[in-house]
Amino acid sequence: MKRDFLALDALSRAELDEILHLSATLKRELRAGRREPLLAGKTLAMIFEKPSLRTRVTFEVGMTQLGGYAVYLTPADIRLGERESVADIARNLERWVDCIMGRVFQHATLEELARCARVPIINGLCDVQHPCQVLSDCFSVLERRGRLEGLKVAWLGDGNNVANSWIAVAPRFGFSVALACPAGYEPDAGLVATARAEGATIVVTPDVREALAGADVIYTDVWTSMGQEAEAAERKLVFAPYQLNAAALRQAKPDAVVMHCLPAHRGEEVTGDVIDGPQSIVFDQAENRLHVQKGIMVWLHNQTSKH
Repeated sequence: MKRDFLALDALSRAELDEILHLSATLKRELRAGRREPLLAGKTLAMIFEKPSLRTRVTFEVGMTQLGGYAVYLTPADIRLGERESVADIARNLERWVDCIMGRVFQHATLEELARCARVPIINGLCDVQHPCQVLSDCFSVLERRGRLEGLKVAWLGDGNNVANSWIAVAPRFGFSVALACPAGYEPDAGLVATARAEGATIVVTPDVREALAGADVIYTDVWTSMGQEAEAAERKLVFAPYQLNAAALRQAKPDAVVMHCLPAHRGEEVTGDVIDGPQSIVFDQAENRLHVQKGIMVWLHNQTSKH
């Protein structure tokens, strides 16, 4: 039976720990100059409906370091559901490749790929969650703080797919999340309710000070995501009070770490002095996408090989 990596709340704490342990081992070995070809002869198909620097480079380089090969498929190459149905694309790709990563607009596209393909599907981003990003973020916090349990994560801005993934994984790792979002821009209510039912403390508030008080981690993201360009001017006005700047930073714990999934719009959601400051681990996060996604791919291969 094959496994997929579509959402963080679809995996158990033990499974997530296993991926993180694998990721740490792979990072350590790479830095020691060792590259064990754990996926020698394997091929990853990368479907991109949305462009990306980090997702493309980290998956492609990751497969190369593991001894495999990645095929980059642009929107023009496939045109999911337009030139050819999602189901037919899945049934073609499964004959040629060993794993499929999709960076897509809709989560339903990934679910259909997972239903129709006999090879593992990885969510490289969709409208609901961004699990590769947030598992890499958790790895980055563990490196810096040594634990996740008992920490408070503060989110400033739009309750988007990255915010949703923080909420989804909170019950697994035992940290709390406080999200400061303007009215109408809150995270997915269903994910919030589920995380709370599983024992996590999730606070959604319009009050930046409330979210930041006692925070160990401060996270922000762009105010306008791909596909929302028509709303950019309005969003700048609505989100202006939610900027992560020096004054906001002083409201959290003195040793709080600053995080951003990038790309950053300096001077909008975050100021340059904060993102480049001593509390920022933003570029550690970006590096760790490589190591954790390698861990995810190896874990999926191992799970599939067991059956």
